[in-house]
Amino acid sequence: MKTLENQTLLYDEDCPLCSLYTTGFVKSGMLDENGRKSYCQLSEEEQSFVDLKRAPNEIALVDNKTKTVTYGIDSLIKVIGFSFPLIEKMATIKPVHFILTKMYSFVSYNRKVIIPGGNSKEENKLRCTPDFNYKYRFIFIGFAVTITTLVLFGFSNLIPNLPKTNILREFILAIGQIIFQSLFLLKMDKKTILNYAGNLMTISLMGSLILVPILILNQFVNLPQFLILGWFGITVFIMFAEHFRRVKVLNLPFYLCFTWVLYRIIALVFILD
Repeated sequence: MKTLENQTLLYDEDCPLCSLYTTGFVKSGMLDENGRKSYCQLSEEEQSFVDLKRAPNEIALVDNKTKTVTYGIDSLIKVIGFSFPLIEKMATIKPVHFILTKMYSFVSYNRKVIIPGGNSKEENKLRCTPDFNYKYRFIFIGFAVTITTLVLFGFSNLIPNLPKTNILREFILAIGQIIFQSLFLLKMDKKTILNYAGNLMTISLMGSLILVPILILNQFVNLPQFLILGWFGITVFIMFAEHFRRVKVLNLPFYLCFTWVLYRIIALVFILD
């Protein structure tokens, strides 16, 4: 593995996702031991040539010799491409680069709802919080709703005791969850509500992905009902625990956890009616 030396990625220390992949670059040898640095620890000299408005949205790669900075997907291409030149060549093809740029923005602007982390309590320090981008937040919510709808449609059909489902019903249930929970946050600003909605749909997306192995396995083996229902029960428990954790991280009222359960009870009554 070739090491890209004298380059430093400025990562968001309050973002578990950012911390994870930048640590991976250093441990894998793609970057040297000084290859990552918290954005919050920028020196005054570094602040003079790093774009402080752009860096929280697009991860900055600082060339420590030339004092120049690369941003966003180009930073990642530079790091990965140094060890894998073929990947760099493919990633710089215009249509591919365009798609990668959009994918990067999709993740970057939603990173706080994909894997939320607590905010550092130090005062008078730089914050690496991405701008609130309505477009990418709605795209993320729409993506999560779509995956959730499709997975639950397939999984519901594995439970013969439930009335036969359809895509529309599962879509309404997924959207209804957002609307129902938002009713209990109407006194808060719209960014807080959309931030919670993003976290809410991340949990639903996570639950859907946990159910996927059962859907795949059932294509080859006729699984017993107790296993399907047991797996579903475990999934709901994991989702509840994650919802509880996120509500705490977001400093939101804990009654949202109880309304989260209440909505599922109402939904079940609606389905069985």
